[in-house]
Amino acid sequence: MEVYSEKQQITAALDAVKAENKTVGLVPTMGALHDGHLELVKRALVENDQVVVSIFVNPTQFDNKDDLEKYPRTLETDVALLEAISAQRIMVYAPSVNDVYDGQLIAQKFDFDGLEFEMEGKFRSGHFDGVGTIVKRLFEIIKPNRAYFGEKDFQQLAIIKKMVEKHDMPIIIVPCAIYRELNGLAMSSRNVRLKPEYKEAAPFIYKTLTSAKEKFGTESAVGVVEWVENQFSTHPLLNLEYFIIADENTLKTITEKEKQKKYRAFIAVYADDIRLIDNIALN
Repeated sequence: MEVYSEKQQITAALDAVKAENKTVGLVPTMGALHDGHLELVKRALVENDQVVVSIFVNPTQFDNKDDLEKYPRTLETDVALLEAISAQRIMVYAPSVNDVYDGQLIAQKFDFDGLEFEMEGKFRSGHFDGVGTIVKRLFEIIKPNRAYFGEKDFQQLAIIKKMVEKHDMPIIIVPCAIYRELNGLAMSSRNVRLKPEYKEAAPFIYKTLTSAKEKFGTESAVGVVEWVENQFSTHPLLNLEYFIIADENTLKTITEKEKQKKYRAFIAVYADDIRLIDNIALN
């Protein structure tokens, strides 16, 4: 498997692939790969001739320096996992910060039509400018036909779709369903940092989401939100940062349901110092 650390190297390799009219799929990651990432890669392999997996911990999307420093970096293990799937049809782009940012570690400012100010945007200052900056840069370097993103980061997915639309980028964004552990916990690279008691408690998040979905069929949106907040108010280990019900298209919080609209519940929870997010379609 070829692992490239410089954009000139991988663009040259991809130019040769595209010269044969082969399609390229991109799976952007920050590494510490788990089965959820690998499902994205497997889908990309089905739908494209060549797949690029980027492995890059992007500094500009972290509002918490401690979180950036503690984020797991496991390049050798990641490459081994990818080689087990396909050593021939996967390329890895694992650049340095300087290679991506050309010595200027600054996030570009974006207008995502207000999507960036909801949910995560209220709690993580500048986060989506950082996300937009790195994804746009990866798209410019790799120039994929398709790019694959998990729905666990649903707001990020919506923002990337908006960026592609507004910048008229000829890339198909492929959303992929949340991949969960057997206990329901949404797979995340952060899960490996959970202490045993918090790992055991964390499935409560998805259990509460599924109950909220059931209640949403018969109860008001405000009533469901209050119920979820009460569930976490007495939990001994998990601290709720937010639970909201939003319009799936605008991501704006709702207080009343309307017919013909799709809604989704979003949640962020602290398990000790590990921040976990999840979401679920409600109708």
